Amino acid sequence: MFDFHMHTRVSFDGRDTAVNMAKAAQNAGLCEICFTDHMDYDPLDPNHKLHFELADYINEYDDLEVPGLTIRRGFEFGMLPDNRDQFLQDVSLRSWDFVIGSLHFVDGLDVYYPRYWEGKTPYQAILRSFEDTLQCVKNHDGFDVLGHLTYLGKCDANPEKKPILYRDYREVADEIMKILVDKGIGMEFNTSGLDRCGDYLPGVEYLRRFKELGGEIVTVGSDAHHADRVGQYCAEGCKIVQDIFGYVCTFDHRKPRFHTLKFL
Repeated sequence: MFDFHMHTRVSFDGRDTAVNMAKAAQNAGLCEICFTDHMDYDPLDPNHKLHFELADYINEYDDLEVPGLTIRRGFEFGMLPDNRDQFLQDVSLRSWDFVIGSLHFVDGLDVYYPRYWEGKTPYQAILRSFEDTLQCVKNHDGFDVLGHLTYLGKCDANPEKKPILYRDYREVADEIMKILVDKGIGMEFNTSGLDRCGDYLPGVEYLRRFKELGGEIVTVGSDAHHADRVGQYCAEGCKIVQDIFGYVCTFDHRKPRFHTLKFL
C-alpha cells in the first residue's frame, strides 16, 4: 500500500521526525511513501513563513533509509492564481519525485480559519474555493496531482463538517477536472477527511467523474502530520481507486507508475 502525502517537522505544522514517520509507515504495512512538506505562501503577509528551507529538507530526508520501504521525496505547493513564478522557482530547487498542487488560501485568507468563512454561507465559501481552484489550475502547469480538492470539508472553521458533494458543485468541478485531464495532471484521493467530515477529499463521485472525463492518474495520501496518522485509511483508499481505475499511482522522478494491487 502507498501513502503519498505526509508532513514531518520539516513542515511548519508537522510534529514528528522523518524517521518516526517512516517507521510508522513500515509498521502500518506500507511499501512506498512520499514526504510532501509544505511550500505555502501567505499572500497578505510575506513574513509569515509557511515554506521549508531546502537545507532542512536535505538534512531530514536525503540519508533516510528503512528496510523494505521505498521512500520518495516531494513537496506540496500552495497555489495562488498569481504565484506561478514562485512555483517554477521551488520546483527547480532540486530533483523531486512528486509534486502536489494544493489550495489553502482564497482571496488572501487561509480557508482553515474563521476569518475566511465570515459573511459567507458554507455553500458560498466552498464555491468560492472551487472558483479559485479553477483559476489556479488554469494558470499553473508542472505539478503532478491536484491535492485534496474538497479540502474545505475538514477545515476547523467550517460550521457544517460534512461531505462536499459533487452534485452541489458539478459545473465548476467538471471545469477543474477537464483542465487537469487536458494537462495530463492527476488527482489525489486524500483520506484525511474521513474522521473529520465523513468523506475522502474529494469523494468517490469525483473520482468516477474524473475517469469519465479521461483522467488517468490518481494517488492516495493520508495527509499525516503525526506518526499516528501515517497510512490512515490508505488501504481502503487504494482499494477504491483500484476498483474505479484498475490501478493505483505512485511517482518516481516525476513519472507516474501504475500499480495493480491484490486485496484479500
